[in-house]
This record gives sequence, structure tokens and C-alpha cells, in this order.
Amino acid sequence: MKQAITLMSLATLLSVSSAAIAGPPHHHHAPRTEMAKVTHVEPVYRYVRVATPHRECWREPVHSYQGGYQSYTGTIAGGIVGGVIGNQFGGGSGKTAMTVAGTLLGGSVGRDMTHRNSHRPQQSRETCRVTESYHEQRELDYYRVSYRYKGQLYSTHMDHHPGKHIPVDVHVTPSQQRRYYY
Repeated sequence: MKQAITLMSLATLLSVSSAAIAGPPHHHHAPRTEMAKVTHVEPVYRYVRVATPHRECWREPVHSYQGGYQSYTGTIAGGIVGGVIGNQFGGGSGKTAMTVAGTLLGGSVGRDMTHRNSHRPQQSRETCRVTESYHEQRELDYYRVSYRYKGQLYSTHMDHHPGKHIPVDVHVTPSQQRRYYY
């Protein structure tokens, strides 16, 4: 029991002595706000690259090919017309050669005309694409603000123009701490 009382006394002594070393409690008050006079405001800019989209459109012909069934009518008709015309020229075996040459040439012309007619533009369609052009643009970044408080000059950065006065928070703390012993 005597040991329990001694331990309690020791604990009490330690708590009192630590409080004495720490000194009296400090009261921390919220900072107070006062007004300081603005002496200079300078806007600071930055340059940014801005993209502007542009839509470009144009009309393109649409070619359609009638595939599948292929008619030989143009080739045959061209060959007949070419053979008749070729038969009008030459004599003897030359007449036969001119008829064959006219038939072949007329068939080729007839095939080409049929093929060209199957690939002619039927209609057109609008085709568009989006492109971007770029330019540099100046944007306000912040304000460099100089102000005077109690005869001293200070500066800060702000995202808005402060006007003629700027609010400042004032904190008061002791310059030296003394240890109090009781």
C-alpha cells in the first residue's frame, strides 16, 4: 500500500513539474484582418495555342458500274459496222483484210463505248472533313500586387484585381518564450 501511495505521489509530481516547465498556457486567437494600401498592380499574361476547327465540304461524282450481266451487243454491233465499212475498201485479198480489220476495230470501238456508258457518273455526293487552324492568344494569368502595411512593402500574386486596398491577416505571437517555474 505504501508503494501505491509513493507511485501516485510520483505521478502527481511529474505532471506538475512538466506543466511548470512548459509555462503558462498560450492562448491562440484567430488572426485579425486589417486593410493594407495597394501600391502597384501589374497584370501578368501567358500565351496559349488555340485550335479553331473548320469544316470543309465539296461534291464528288459517284461512279456506279453495272456489273454482273455483260452485254456483247456493243462489241457485235461495232464489229458489223466496222466490217461493212472495211469491205468498201481494198480489192481482192486486200478487201478481205480490210473487212477483218474493220470488224476488229469496230468491235473494239463498240466495246469501249458500252464500257464508258456503264461508268458514267450517276449522281454526286457531299464529302466533308474537319481541319484545325491554330493561333496564339494572350490570356491573363495572374496579377502581381505590391502593398504597404505598417510602413513595410510586401508583394503577392492574386487571380483578380485587388482594388485600392487588400485585406491582410495579422498574427501576433511572442518573440521569446520564457519558462516559468512554480
